[in-house]
Amino acid sequence: MCGVTGLWIHDGPAPTESSLQLMRDALRHRGPDAAGTWLDPRAKLGLGHRRLSILDLSEAGAQPMVSHSGRYVLSYNGEIYNARALGQRLEAEAGARFVGHSDTEVALAAIERYGVVEATERFVGMFAFALWDRELRRLHLGRDRLGIKPLYLARLSSGGASGWAFGSELSAIERAPGFEGRVDRDVLALYFRYACVPRGLCIYEGVRQLAPGTVLTLEGPDAEPTEQVFWSAREVAQRGLREPLSLEREAAVDRLSETLSEAVRDRMVADVPLGVFLSGGIDSSAVTALMCEASGDPGAVRTFSIGFEDASYDEGGDAARVARHLGTDHTALTLTPEHAMRRVRELGAIYAEPFADSSQLPTLLVSELAREHVTVALSGDGGDELFGGYNRHLWGPRVWGLASRTPAAARALAARGLRLLSPAAWDEVAKASRLPLRTPGDKAHKLAGLLELEGLDALYLGLTSIWPEPHRLVRGSRPLDSESPRLEGASVAEEMMLRDLVGYLPDDILTKVDRASMAVSLEVRVPLLDHRVVELAWRLPSEHKAHRGVGKRVLRDLLARHVPRALFERPKMGFGVPIDAWLRGPLRGWACELLDPTAIRAQGYLDPALVERAWRDHLDGRGAGQHRLWAVLMFQSWLAARRVAA
Repeated sequence: MCGVTGLWIHDGPAPTESSLQLMRDALRHRGPDAAGTWLDPRAKLGLGHRRLSILDLSEAGAQPMVSHSGRYVLSYNGEIYNARALGQRLEAEAGARFVGHSDTEVALAAIERYGVVEATERFVGMFAFALWDRELRRLHLGRDRLGIKPLYLARLSSGGASGWAFGSELSAIERAPGFEGRVDRDVLALYFRYACVPRGLCIYEGVRQLAPGTVLTLEGPDAEPTEQVFWSAREVAQRGLREPLSLEREAAVDRLSETLSEAVRDRMVADVPLGVFLSGGIDSSAVTALMCEASGDPGAVRTFSIGFEDASYDEGGDAARVARHLGTDHTALTLTPEHAMRRVRELGAIYAEPFADSSQLPTLLVSELAREHVTVALSGDGGDELFGGYNRHLWGPRVWGLASRTPAAARALAARGLRLLSPAAWDEVAKASRLPLRTPGDKAHKLAGLLELEGLDALYLGLTSIWPEPHRLVRGSRPLDSESPRLEGASVAEEMMLRDLVGYLPDDILTKVDRASMAVSLEVRVPLLDHRVVELAWRLPSEHKAHRGVGKRVLRDLLARHVPRALFERPKMGFGVPIDAWLRGPLRGWACELLDPTAIRAQGYLDPALVERAWRDHLDGRGAGQHRLWAVLMFQSWLAARRVAA
């Protein structure tokens, strides 16, 4: 994996080697093996690159890379898994000749042969790229179909320079000449709603993320960009509902097994050691099983997992049992508060933008564990979004059905009843009743809020919100939430699955995995997000996915061909962290330091009274506030990291 960055200046001095190096080397963690720059002084354009060598470790794979004709220059981050087949086709069709065997060289040859957009449509993989066309003097930026790899674009308009800066992470753009970095308070409010920055927005004014499945073109450094969508998840979902496959369940499993097996095999191609994250859940276990099958030697497959001392969060034993059954070489780490304290202060700098999914911490640590042994790891991310694996896909439709049939007054009465007990009291009730639920008090109070909502948009927003009215928390912000267009012929569960696929997945899950893994120079590959798997999933009958309270039915059946059901059929846990207890205990001192009301008041972004009330309620066991507090803590941590960087 790699880091991409660059500048195209309109008004001001041309980029220099030193200015590009400053931006490029802010991404050293993404590519510790090599670095390169390329300048076009007449156009006032420069490209930078940091390399993590995965395929073709020689200088033949160095970037930025110039095409054989000399027309194109490419700085690229990612992997094109069909590069070998595509290269063979280019040799047969166009007489292409390759110096090495890197996918970068194949990508350039494909662009020369087919053009930028058509070539990108032929790529199977994850990627973000900056491509300079020396002949037409155009800059093209592209991002993969699902948004696995990041790419930011910033308008420069001060400090003696105007034009554009771009990069894999904000840490590179922050070092661009003329970049000011003013916090967008409306986007900050959205961050507090979702615990991540959503919708391709950015915490800074004048900065955006390139949309997944898009090629953006700049005709000049003073021009407005144009965009061409080469793949749309929404269109794929609509087409899948319009043209479903008529398959019995066993035939659907056969089809999925064939497609996913190919995706796994494609992601096992590397010139460096590779392994797989194994939580013991359905998705990661399925990927691991297919990896073992493809390798022909399960003992050569390295698996890595994280466990917890707190049994209600621990899946380490489940992962170990699956690993033993499959026969993998398994390495595990039990996460303690001491591990958390060692890395928690670094999270603001690692993510380079406010980010508050608390599973960012175990994701960072399992990446760190894996990197001690391998350079590439496969992951099971994507199964929940494609096959109905989240609780909201299962009981969200039930809440919707109940709410739509029940008068508002009765729903309000039920909501008041659920709030009669504090979250801590509900936790005690569930414990005494031996209910297999994590944080039942949180869920009871969340259900109370959902019963009072009207409409599907409001329901989904309620299910996914951390701070329900974040504009009250963020000073000077406005509500920015909007309605989503409905899918024709979709069920409530399918509507939620699509919203997760185009929103929660790239904004939260993939951001978390990319930043955590890249922080330790580990490449993570996600076979369930091969676009061929995604397209198949949307064509499968809905009853093979989420149906009658059971999610991922077809994926469960596939896994059952490799692993006994007793090893994976259990209530979903997710990759959570016991931050509720940790914030009252070992992380309390760190939290108190960041939540100091005097400092928050002086910063001027947040209402210190709301923060102080949430902190006090959490310490007293009132309210389900740990995730809200984590969002505040991660914002404060990011602010502290910015001050250090400045």
